Amino acid sequence: MNTKITVIAAIVLLMSVQVHATTIYGTVTMDYTGFGASDSMTVWGGGLNGQSVTVGALTFNKTNGTGDGQYLDNGSIGVFCIDLLEYVGSGTKTYDVIMPQDGPRPTSFLGGGMGQAKADYLSELWGRYYDSAWTSGGTYTTQQKKNAEAFAAAVWEIVYEDVPSAPMYWDVTVDSTLGGKGFKASNLDYQTANSWLRSLNGTGPMADLRALSNLGSQDFIVAMNIPEPATIALAVLGLFLVSKRRIAK
Repeated sequence: MNTKITVIAAIVLLMSVQVHATTIYGTVTMDYTGFGASDSMTVWGGGLNGQSVTVGALTFNKTNGTGDGQYLDNGSIGVFCIDLLEYVGSGTKTYDVIMPQDGPRPTSFLGGGMGQAKADYLSELWGRYYDSAWTSGGTYTTQQKKNAEAFAAAVWEIVYEDVPSAPMYWDVTVDSTLGGKGFKASNLDYQTANSWLRSLNGTGPMADLRALSNLGSQDFIVAMNIPEPATIALAVLGLFLVSKRRIAK
């Protein structure tokens, strides 16, 4: 009897692990090259307690990719951090490509991935307000720095705060989440961050985001142009037809 119970418990545990396993869609190999447009603000949340940190867009040099990672061009790429618990990894590192709702990893702080609702908010935030000029290199204007900083604060507000009952209740200056989670910040253009967050009503453009995750280093979000399955199927069919014609000749 005890043996049967033990076996059943082991099967249930195995099924639980499989259900909660994070699907990896590929890899991206890259190395950190510095901040893009950025500024300094004070942060509470994700393990930080009133620390003044440099915040904004980050740039990496991507050198290789597999799976979905192939759809991110090699060279300089711009990303935003979704992981306050860890530091930016130095040197060349390989990151797993996962869906934003499954990150950031490790998931112990949030008690799991951020979830689909937050991932959708991030997608619309990026689709509406991300500016590639924040990672274009060279000198950044004061306004670009403030906007990139506000964008980063909005990202962390979404990741670490509980989802409010309506977008109008997002507020980067107030920690509205009970317990040790939540997020708030000061010394930033909070009006812009809050304005962007409160406009996210599901009707704006949605970016096709992926999270780049490396256990032991910060996780990031980045936009990728992932072809739809139907597009891939048509491309494969086209190659097949071309090959068939060549054989016929």
